[in-house]
Amino acid sequence: MHRSPADAPRTAPEPPHPAIPPARQPGLWDLFLACSRVGLSGFGGVLPLLRHFLVEERRLMSGADFNALLGLCQFLPGSNVVNLAVCVGARFHGARGAVVATTGLLLGPFLVMMALATAYGVWGHLAVVQDMLRGVAAAGAGLLFATALKMARNVPERWIYLPFAALILVALVILRLPLPPLMLALLGMTGLIAYRRARRAARLATTADTDS
Repeated sequence: MHRSPADAPRTAPEPPHPAIPPARQPGLWDLFLACSRVGLSGFGGVLPLLRHFLVEERRLMSGADFNALLGLCQFLPGSNVVNLAVCVGARFHGARGAVVATTGLLLGPFLVMMALATAYGVWGHLAVVQDMLRGVAAAGAGLLFATALKMARNVPERWIYLPFAALILVALVILRLPLPPLMLALLGMTGLIAYRRARRAARLATTADTDS
């Protein structure tokens, strides 16, 4: 029996930005445990581990989404990682998620640091302790460098925007310029580039529609 197109089953159109499946969304307790694990494992910095958990291990967001969220958090007052925990928790569970993620990230390290501070006051003068701390600092620097390389791979049109990262590195490390005005200046430059490219893309789309 022949079926007309009108009788064919219809499927709902997919949304432009599909939501994360409920099975992949962490619950409040899972969010607390994950942030606690990241916080307790992040000797020398938790940003690499937080990115690994969100992007690579649990696939809760894409690398480009992580870059955009981190860029926003860098312009907000306070610690970048704490701001990121607030944003990630709020993304999944609103205000409760923000409180739970931040608490999980900070509670364990706070308790550990109180114990380590007490121990350092007793044994901090020993050479082996100083060598251990230098090794932890070197490992943290390596983790941050590896994370920066991974984030660079997720930047769209890297040949346009990555030179600005090199520019701000030279300005901070070699020229020792203050960070806030430097970031505002580069934000204006990159914003202008993005605006002009968006206008150019819109003109090309309009021209293509007119020709068709």
